[in-house]
Amino acid sequence: MTRQEIVDALIKVSAVAVVRLTDPTKLIKVSEAIYAGGVSAIEITMTVPNAIKMIEEASKQIGSYMQIGVGSVLDSETAQKAIDAGAIYVVSPIFKKEIIETAHRNNIPAMPGAFTPTEIQTAYEAGADIVKVFPADVVGMAFFKGVLAPMPHLKLMPTGGVSLTNAGDWLEAGACAVGVGTALLDKKAIASEDYKTLTANAKILMESINKAKAEIQ
Repeated sequence: MTRQEIVDALIKVSAVAVVRLTDPTKLIKVSEAIYAGGVSAIEITMTVPNAIKMIEEASKQIGSYMQIGVGSVLDSETAQKAIDAGAIYVVSPIFKKEIIETAHRNNIPAMPGAFTPTEIQTAYEAGADIVKVFPADVVGMAFFKGVLAPMPHLKLMPTGGVSLTNAGDWLEAGACAVGVGTALLDKKAIASEDYKTLTANAKILMESINKAKAEIQ
């Protein structure tokens, strides 16, 4: 896939599952469970043990039908290691031009974090394919509407404050996609290997998203 095709695929599903599993052996089953519910994009964060190995394993086993990305990237070296392992997009909680440049050298999207209108526009001008607004629960949906009114060219993705049932509200506020963590990947369900609950969560999430898309159109 080209960089633009990956961006298009992420916007099409409109949901990125933020994975912070401490048990890498459950990664594939968790991913398959949410895929069954309609979520095809996962972001494996660098905050978990053996993240690079997990990305490599996920890329080999489910990379043909799921978009595997890396999250919580703080420098270009980490970005490159994750890309070499198979990550096809790079997400960061911060804006660093070097991370965007590393991703683009490998023809994959960069999704840096930003918080203020100036930071968001600066990230866009540096080549960000999608800007991750983080922590989004602090600014809320009204912020998205406010920022996009004078800058409709931006592609924004909130992370933080996104629930299974309000994901569609974020899209209606102008987001192109949402990042969802614990609301989707219930820790108790994962601990007890209750993968049916994860699939059910994914279905609720996608129902909210698809309803909003229908209303926007």
